[in-house]
Amino acid sequence: MYVRDARNRDEAWLLDRIEEMGLDERSFRSRDYVIAVEEGSNTRAGFGRLRIHKTDDGDYVELTGIGVLDSWRGQGVGAHVIERLVETAGDDEFSEIYCFTPSASFLEQFGFVALDDDEVPDALAERLDVVERDSADPVTPMRLDRDAFVMPDRLRERFKHATAEGDAAEPAVEETAEDFGIDPEEATYKYDTGG
Repeated sequence: MYVRDARNRDEAWLLDRIEEMGLDERSFRSRDYVIAVEEGSNTRAGFGRLRIHKTDDGDYVELTGIGVLDSWRGQGVGAHVIERLVETAGDDEFSEIYCFTPSASFLEQFGFVALDDDEVPDALAERLDVVERDSADPVTPMRLDRDAFVMPDRLRERFKHATAEGDAAEPAVEETAEDFGIDPEEATYKYDTGG
């Protein structure tokens, strides 16, 4: 199991899973996502996104759209998606990462701290309002000091041995000619005999 950057061919899969899970797809760009993948079968197990907010007061980064397929839950997949996103934010020189979530207790184990609404930067207050309107559950604004990130050992171990459970496993990805920009209806091949 590993976490990689999303590719163009992941876009339809991502949009379908985001819709199924009722996650925020505003300003969707597949390149903002990472995907957890099972190595042997190339089965996608989970995903998440960093959303950068460029404002007059500076740039802010938000962790959002974290989703794990049911058959992969409880195995550290979401934790490793979060870890990869935190690393990416650090590579982009963000020292603080924000998240607006109904799952505050889950994020606290990684070092996120809950904020009062008035502690949210003014530049993100509107985004918090949008997330609160869209959520059926109460939303907690949270912030992580990137250097305070912690990966619990138990989640690291679970991820090493993660496997899909039950029949709900996502099928392996089959690559097609279209994945490589080839139109099979129009393509001609060197050894095509026309016949």
